[in-house]
Amino acid sequence: MESRRNVELSLLLLALILSVGAYVIVGLAADNEVPAGSAGYGATLAGLFLGAHMVLRWRAPQADPILLPGAALLNGLGLVMVRRLDYAEAAKENYRPEAPAQALWTVLGVAVFVAVILVIRDHRVLDRYRYTWLLLGVVLLMLPVLPVLGREINGARLWVRIGPFSGQPAEAAKIALVVFLAAYLAERKELLATATYRAGPFLLPEIKYFMPLLLAWGASLFVLFFEKDLGSSLLFFGIFVVLLYVATGRFSYVAAGLGLFVTGAVIAYNLFGHVQTRVATWLDVWKYYDDRGFQLAQGLFAMATGGIFGQGWNQGRPDFIPFASTDFIFAAFGEELGLLGVTAMLLVYLLMVFRGLRIALAAPDDFGKLLAVGLVTSFALQVFVIVGGVTRLIPLTGITLPFVSFGGSSLLANYALIALLCRISDEGTPAPAGRPATPADTGEVTVIR
Repeated sequence: MESRRNVELSLLLLALILSVGAYVIVGLAADNEVPAGSAGYGATLAGLFLGAHMVLRWRAPQADPILLPGAALLNGLGLVMVRRLDYAEAAKENYRPEAPAQALWTVLGVAVFVAVILVIRDHRVLDRYRYTWLLLGVVLLMLPVLPVLGREINGARLWVRIGPFSGQPAEAAKIALVVFLAAYLAERKELLATATYRAGPFLLPEIKYFMPLLLAWGASLFVLFFEKDLGSSLLFFGIFVVLLYVATGRFSYVAAGLGLFVTGAVIAYNLFGHVQTRVATWLDVWKYYDDRGFQLAQGLFAMATGGIFGQGWNQGRPDFIPFASTDFIFAAFGEELGLLGVTAMLLVYLLMVFRGLRIALAAPDDFGKLLAVGLVTSFALQVFVIVGGVTRLIPLTGITLPFVSFGGSSLLANYALIALLCRISDEGTPAPAGRPATPADTGEVTVIR
């Protein structure tokens, strides 16, 4: 549908104007002159996202027109904030600029988006390898625990370092486990929704059908107990419970899942001092201001300083916040763009989540519906967990803000995520008159070799 791609192109141009304009404003505020690399920066962003747009016109003409521009806007503004923080950190010893690395990860992220669109011509091909995805997800989750590869940072063991490269395998594991859960539940949803086994006063489905799902639940507990990260565990288990509810329609699974997660969280609280520290700081950040609560308190100060309209680009001091480019980049935006700015960002996230749910409703098959729901749930939960932690709604965790925070593994995974959503939406939209039918239109499954 030509109009969809034209809408996408218009929104992409707006996102590029806002991103490049913000980059120029930051340079003017810092050095009283337009940054020397502004033209190259703008040309690179335009080439990347317009190139991705052309690939969608070619290979997925019916794909949703909102997802790519939303990612481009958030990614572009994230790049500007990382560059702005580099200006503030330049005078410090052992300074290492982060903006060039983030720009490189952006290039690779868009390349991943294009690769997924080109290689996966029908999302139903993924269904054939469900247990391969399960194995891959579990292996990726276990990598940070290995004594040679794994690294513990700020109390959580989520990182893997191989030579000069480091990353969080859980970001890729999230997508692999979503694919497995969607495939398994699409096939067994009737069996899981039918109660045939009595356990005391409760009627449950046959236990054997729960074994692969219990393995997925065990993966979330593994993250909680061995990698000591409550946020990632909440993310994985939340995806599991939502998909189980959508597939079966039984609210009892949600209640049981929440009870299991609360039980695991209480046990983790009593076992790990790291979790106790997070909860204590959340309950009374000012009591620990000089120590473990300093980062959270500085983030709250920054957002309060920003007020409604913000201090303006490069007019605040977000560099006072430890790890501002990663865990607390939302607070940095709150100081410089104010309540209006961060509300606009959250509305972009909300719009992307809404479009993802719309894609799930229009998907032509059960696997596609559940896959879209799982991907959107992981995206939405990730935003909620980090924004809720920074604003002190829930205990703080180290999850990154999608497309905005500094970090390569999150950026690559989220570009793959929206590419899969674009592929599902292309197959779920009826072909317009005059367009030749594709395998997705006829229900045939094409294997890409």
